[in-house]
Amino acid sequence: MTATRVSGAGMTRFEAASDRSLLELATAAADDALADAGYATTDVTSIHVGNALAEALGTQTGIANAVTASLGAEGVRADRIENTSASGASAVHRGVEAVASGGSSVALVVGVEKMSVAETADVTESMSRLVHDREYVQGLTLPSFAGLAASAYLDRYGVPREALAAVAVKNHANAVHNPVAQFRKRISVADALESPLVADPLRLYDCCPMTDGAAALVLSRERGVRVASTASATGTHAVADRADPLAIESVRIAGERLFDGTNLSPRDVDVACVHDAFTVLELLELEELGFYDRGAAWEATLEGETRLDGELPVNPGGGLKARGHPLGATGVSQLVELTWQLRGDLPDERQVPGAETGFAINVAGFGNNSVCTLLQA
Repeated sequence: MTATRVSGAGMTRFEAASDRSLLELATAAADDALADAGYATTDVTSIHVGNALAEALGTQTGIANAVTASLGAEGVRADRIENTSASGASAVHRGVEAVASGGSSVALVVGVEKMSVAETADVTESMSRLVHDREYVQGLTLPSFAGLAASAYLDRYGVPREALAAVAVKNHANAVHNPVAQFRKRISVADALESPLVADPLRLYDCCPMTDGAAALVLSRERGVRVASTASATGTHAVADRADPLAIESVRIAGERLFDGTNLSPRDVDVACVHDAFTVLELLELEELGFYDRGAAWEATLEGETRLDGELPVNPGGGLKARGHPLGATGVSQLVELTWQLRGDLPDERQVPGAETGFAINVAGFGNNSVCTLLQA
């Protein structure tokens, strides 16, 4: 079977509050991706839209149909995919399957979110609904889970608090030269350690922001970066039911399925985009996926192995932490970044030299569901 390829990529600026509507953001990213691919709207045979919160925040229903109409692509197959914070990667997965099966010759995948339309408390409430019912009524939130995991990680492996700060410092440094990133400013370890407390031991700079933005990919079998493998998995829904608070089984299983479907392993990856909604998650995911042994990712981070010029550059565009985290767009934006990296499109200060294999993981909730994608130049 001919491989599915990323033929075009596009992305809007990620912002705290965009002056464009949800539909305008989605359309802008889609137009950019189509232009990059050299395809016209009339070439598109399916549209797959990743979005998590449009109905919950009262901005849009029937979003796939609205995007189709905005693009003037009536008649194509269209659907909306919701998988909380992994909606974007799940939409890509759907598009890859459509092309690989022959059901679509040119699939347009758009991830979009406009979180600024609601007050912070309302967005937080909507996102809190993705946890298990029992945990929701007890008032637990994603920052709560992240704080508990971070505390356990620091204690179990004797990790200095500076290791979490180093993740934030690295990702902010990577975003400085990324023109579509939400936070294009450097921070220091001291800045991270002295920022306001959110969920002990996590502070403000350990947590991703709320973001508006959209990203899009054009998938076909004709030309572009090759989609080597995609895989997803669910995990134990209630975090309290997990045997080990630091084991995220959906990440591990999705990663194993991804690499089992190829002749590649984590050692073959040249650049990675991981779901750093909280700094501790970058470390836990790298370990679950086999990039590092358990309890070792923090040392690699402090030693600079995950920096842009390190052995395994992680989150070269700034990650969720600094590029931003518009839920439905995040998984697509990771693959836009990898596409740019593998094509060698970026200026020297952003480019991972000679990158041929790129890996991405987009996580729903606190590991309730994970989606992995492997791209090759």
